[in-house]
Amino acid sequence: QVQLVESGGDLVQPGGSLRLSCAASGLTFGAYGMGWYRQAQGKERELVAAISSGNSSYYADSVKGRFTISRDDAKSTVYLQMNSLKPEDTAVYYCAAGRTFQMTMQGRNVYWGQGTHVTVSS
Repeated sequence: QVQLVESGGDLVQPGGSLRLSCAASGLTFGAYGMGWYRQAQGKERELVAAISSGNSSYYADSVKGRFTISRDDAKSTVYLQMNSLKPEDTAVYYCAAGRTFQMTMQGRNVYWGQGTHVTVSS
């Protein structure tokens, strides 16, 4: 059974930093594309960043230069380093795992974590 468990969400002031983690089990982690999505209240879920099994990465325009996605295949974990956080980054952040990078980026036929809350507020 595949499980994705996110952690690291918190309340942080604007300009602050957080690192989210997603620990995976039940799958051959190194073969999967991994992604971070977020859903703000009243809005649709959106792709924030994704990383392929070969370490190619994608970032939404809204987070480029501020967020960094990385993976540690030995630990079956994907990370999202978030710097210079803004109030508009407030959302539930979800980890996703897809058999291909394209699937991960489309959010189709992927496994989802339960989400972790990030609140950016003074």
